[in-house]
Amino acid sequence: MTLAAPVIDPASVDAAITSRMSVRAFLPKQVPRETIEHLLDVARRAPSGTNTQPWKVYVLQNAARDELVAKVCAAHDAMYANPALAAEYREEYDYYPEKWVSPYIDRRRENGWGLYGLLGIAKGEKDKMHAQHQRNFQLFDAPVGLMFTLDRVMGRGSLVDYGMFLQNIMVAARGHGLHTCPQAAWNGFAKIILPHIGAGEGEMLVCGMALGYADPNAPVNDFITPREPVAAFTHWLG
Repeated sequence: MTLAAPVIDPASVDAAITSRMSVRAFLPKQVPRETIEHLLDVARRAPSGTNTQPWKVYVLQNAARDELVAKVCAAHDAMYANPALAAEYREEYDYYPEKWVSPYIDRRRENGWGLYGLLGIAKGEKDKMHAQHQRNFQLFDAPVGLMFTLDRVMGRGSLVDYGMFLQNIMVAARGHGLHTCPQAAWNGFAKIILPHIGAGEGEMLVCGMALGYADPNAPVNDFITPREPVAAFTHWLG
């Protein structure tokens, strides 16, 4: 790698970024190990404070993947049947705010009801909502599940570093015809996940990610979330 190396096709870089989406239905087609290794090799160039490189990645395929899916789906079903069990499953860090305010709550609602509307799930249809939420823990049928952990000794800044690493994986995946879905939904089930993947006592779960080939015929993959225009979040100075 050299600083003078040009980006020969910048349009492809833009396309990889803008075509990234959270895919919620995957084909059963397997992803070769060498492809996954290549994506991680590219992603490791993500910046991190003082080059700490705080990421740890666990790749689940085949039986390891299926066993974790079964464990977490069973726990999720049990919690739905008995909401009191929710106290046993808590996220280690606050991904969402304790109190929602505008405009964030408005975007959250638009996202949720837009997805449910596409799937024909009406407000109050709790069983259908639960079944759709359960799809997270089935990895949306993706053949590869990625679990990301962080040593608890690290500071909150490492979560910023982690975001750049995760984005690198997702963008690199597009260059190989693959899609992803980053998933914070797994975080509440860390007490099941961490022992399953063999994580150390000092590690915490950051998030999961589904990786595979998108199902082009699944209606749910027609759901594309909107983005605010540049003018809405940018302040020009000078």
